[in-house]
Formats: sequence, structure tokens, C-alpha cells
Amino acid sequence: MSGKIRLTDLDEQTQEAVAGTRRRVAALHAELPRWGLVVWTAGNVSERVVVDRGNGPVKTDLFVIKPSGVSYDELSAETMVVCTLAGDKIDDGTPATLTPSSDTAAHAYVYRHMDQVGGVVHTHSTYATAWAARREPIPCVLTMMGDEFGGPVPVGPFALIGDDSIGRGIVETLSTSRSPAVLMANHGPFTIGKDARAAVKAAVMCEEVARTVHIALQSGPVHHIDPRLIDSLYDRYQNVYGQR
Repeated sequence: MSGKIRLTDLDEQTQEAVAGTRRRVAALHAELPRWGLVVWTAGNVSERVVVDRGNGPVKTDLFVIKPSGVSYDELSAETMVVCTLAGDKIDDGTPATLTPSSDTAAHAYVYRHMDQVGGVVHTHSTYATAWAARREPIPCVLTMMGDEFGGPVPVGPFALIGDDSIGRGIVETLSTSRSPAVLMANHGPFTIGKDARAAVKAAVMCEEVARTVHIALQSGPVHHIDPRLIDSLYDRYQNVYGQR
């Protein structure tokens, strides 16, 4: 798909899928300030558009993301921007002046190279970003971390905003980790998930463990969990815990 595509040129099912994705992504953005993960206009949520034509869900080459520099109380389904996997905004009915997030190239790169990913979130949450500023992984010293992250939260390489460098760092780091979160050096956390809701949850949990481990370290050393026990925690939580 090229950046010249028009939303109205898509078939009805795809247009409906885009509309549903815009509503979900707009609603999920409200979770970021709710959990104290962003300030002002920082941060973004995106989700890949999925269409079900009766034979099961199929990912399209489109995703929906927050517009750049727009405050959270001004966001709505109508202001969400639709992009191709090349990171180009399509003619989606929003004003030409409403541009996608400055992190769009990073999100697009992740979707192109990690097909299992359906949602990406970026925040500057305080404690996780503090670990990123130190370029220090969050050690796996909590059972919650074994459950959610399957080990430590890793640090990705330093990269500047503006092209797909951040996306390359995310993919490079998370392709060898079970963690759905990466702390990009001197920048902040990016999280991935099967959809945007899962990626938002990972962002919330990343900040929670970053804060808890930081507080624990103020009183003395922390104790790492044995890797074999981490494997057991991760397997139980991912495959047994909750409703199926």
C-alpha cells in the first residue's frame, strides 16, 4: 500500500475494521494519563488493523496511531491517524495538517518485522524512564516480573527520533527476550502486545515493577529469582492463569 491510498477506496469490511480500531486506540489513550504514564502530549498507542471476513482475523497493512502533539483531552476516534506499514498517512478523512506521531516510523518498523505484534505503546513513565536514563535493565526480582516479562526488562540501544532507528532497536532487543517491554536508552519504555490493549497493560506493568524495584534498592540489595523458577512462573501465568 502506498501513502496515496484513500480510506474510501477500501472495501466496506476494511473500512469498518479501521473505524473499530480508531475507537479502541482513542479509548486506550485515556489509560496512559489514568495510570500516570505520560504528561502533556507525550506518548502514543497504535494498533494494527485486523479484518475478519468469516475465515478468521487477518492483519492488514494498516495501523492506527495517535496524532502528533495533540493533548489527551482532545483525542477522539476521528482524530486518530491511519497509516500504512511504511509509516505513511493515508487519506483517512482527517485534515492534512493532522500528522501522525513522531514515533510512527518506529511503530511501523515493529509491525513490519514482528508479525505477531498487533499493538505498540510508548510512554515516558517516570520510573521506567529513570532506568532507561541509567541504561540499566530492571532485574527480575519479583514474581510479577516472572509472570509478565519472563525475566528482566531489557535495555535497547540509543536512537534518535525521526526515522526507523528506534524501531530497529526495539526489534533487535525484543527478538531475543520474552519481555513485552524494552527501555530504550535515554528515552523511555516501548511495549508490544498481541493488540493495543495488551501493549498498554505491559506499559502499566513495566512502570509498576520499575517503581517497586527502585524503592526496594533504596533499602539494600535485591535478590534475583532463579531462572528455572522464572520459567515456571512465566509458563503458569501465560498458559494457566485467568479465564480461558
